[in-house]
Amino acid sequence: MNDRSIRASDAPAAIERALHDLNRRWSAHILSLWKGETPETPPYAIYDGYDALLSLETLAGLDGVGDPERRRCLRHALMDHYLQRLLLPHELEMRTWMRGAKAEVDGEKIGFHEVIPWCQADHSYEKRQILQKETGALCKFLKPFVLNHWELLLSAIRDDLGFDGYVDYCSRKHDMDYGRWYPVMRDFLHQTDALYFDRMARWCEDRFHRPMADLTRFDSINLLSLAEFDGGYPSTALEDTLEFFSRWGFRLEDLPGLHLDMRTDKQSAQALSVFVDIPDAIHILMRPQGGWIDLETLWHELGHGLSAVFTDSGLSAVIRNMSTNYSLSEAYAFLLQNAVMSRPFLTGYLEISPADADILHYYKSLRDLAAFRRYAARFLAEYEMFSGGNLADGDPYARTMQRYTGFYHQPESHLFDLVPEFYSLNYLLGWMGEASLEKTLRDRWGAAWVFRRASGDRLRKWWHQGNRYDIFQFLARNRLAPVHTKPLLERWREALQPK
Repeated sequence: MNDRSIRASDAPAAIERALHDLNRRWSAHILSLWKGETPETPPYAIYDGYDALLSLETLAGLDGVGDPERRRCLRHALMDHYLQRLLLPHELEMRTWMRGAKAEVDGEKIGFHEVIPWCQADHSYEKRQILQKETGALCKFLKPFVLNHWELLLSAIRDDLGFDGYVDYCSRKHDMDYGRWYPVMRDFLHQTDALYFDRMARWCEDRFHRPMADLTRFDSINLLSLAEFDGGYPSTALEDTLEFFSRWGFRLEDLPGLHLDMRTDKQSAQALSVFVDIPDAIHILMRPQGGWIDLETLWHELGHGLSAVFTDSGLSAVIRNMSTNYSLSEAYAFLLQNAVMSRPFLTGYLEISPADADILHYYKSLRDLAAFRRYAARFLAEYEMFSGGNLADGDPYARTMQRYTGFYHQPESHLFDLVPEFYSLNYLLGWMGEASLEKTLRDRWGAAWVFRRASGDRLRKWWHQGNRYDIFQFLARNRLAPVHTKPLLERWREALQPK
């Protein structure tokens, strides 16, 4: 049967194959865009012939699938494509306008997707001030396109798919009680206020010779990239670290399903892990910028990629490729990212002096606390926005972000900072899950666990389980400590004590 001839009455297996085909088509499209190539299939043609599949009748037919997890994954995979097709004309128009929108700073034109790497580079405070004014005007101009996109999405979620609203839709899709985590994240922010603001204010004074109150989100991007420490970054470290995995019993070049693209001539600065078909076609994409941020980015993406490529191929295609919860994958990503920046790795593998490693560890820990607080603040702002706030009003977002990060955020940029489906909580849960995984490895093999072959064996055992479980189920089934903020709070309090 041709996948494009799927009817609402067809068997779930046929619907599954068709959905997986659409997933692959979109993955190929993303890969082409990242590389700056012309996609083989233009986006407006991806859904040609799939009218019968992407219907509410087909969706209703999936209610008869017996296994509840398979039913949920299939239903939401179909909903994803239903909504994507509905919004595609508006998304293409919005993308076109955004591609043409460029800020100008002293004659240099900066595209929307280049703002973060531009800020990470060593530009002056005055230039970042100009960039903020420029992007503020661009956000005001583009806001109607983005707002229209969101309003159409929310209308379809309510009127076509029958959900009470966006929070209800995301909760059912990801099997997540967002209301439960709202007070947890708020309490963590309050618990770490003194620890964070005292040290961050001093860092801002030392780095920029300005009070924190004068700084914006663009200054924080520069600060948190750790670029001021790039002078001590080993020139060949990024490539050399790929050889490290032989200590864990495998080599990346021997993994046929894993594909790394790290060329510096690529169009997009955004690092991505694209799962075309788990475990057989995993793509890690990044454009190196230079410095410590590259090392962290590469190993973070390797955490995603390795956990996918070592997934048990015997798991069902739905479980492998249509998972709706990525907090466990984020736990692996943070685990590898933090391992490569740990004192044992810095001194024992990269041959950084112990004194320099201590300094880097302190500021990396402060940066991590700042990043966690930013994710938490953004989650609070987004939850409030979609729980009854005015989507067009950026003032509540700006107040929340400045309250908890200490840096000014533009009200007009709130829709451009918004991450769909409360993904900030995936980062938060993944980071808390990482603390449980790291403690298990450290308790078993010591602070230098990263150098032990047995650690690699244990990781492959965990990775083999794939997306069968979410982060809560995984930790429980593997008899690991549950998700909690306490281990991270203790980690950062210890690391940020005055020396």
